[in-house]
Amino acid sequence: EVQLQASGGGLVQAGGSLRLSCAGSGFIFGDYAITWFRQAPGKEREAVSCLSSYDGDTSYADAVKGRFTISSDAAKNTVYLQMNTLKPEDTAVYYCAADPWGSCSDSIATQAYWGQGTQVTVSS
Repeated sequence: EVQLQASGGGLVQAGGSLRLSCAGSGFIFGDYAITWFRQAPGKEREAVSCLSSYDGDTSYADAVKGRFTISSDAAKNTVYLQMNTLKPEDTAVYYCAADPWGSCSDSIATQAYWGQGTQVTVSS
């Protein structure tokens, strides 16, 4: 069964750090670009960061650039999102998604698989 499992969320104070994990199974990890999306209450889902399987490029939303880092461990079929210097506005449910095109895209429509999401809450 093709599956993505997002984990690592939690409650943290502003300025703290969390590392999210997106573990894939049932598909070839290297054939997909993995994108982290987030959705805050009452807001649209937005792309946060992406790791391309085509060329290894990474991308970041302006709001998180310099604070978040995306990386992968191919042996574990896992993509990580290291989140540092967290702010209250980072509070959201974070989702990972896999795009078979292989190149990074902010498009929700092109994602083939989605993880269940993990809650990140940053207190003031």
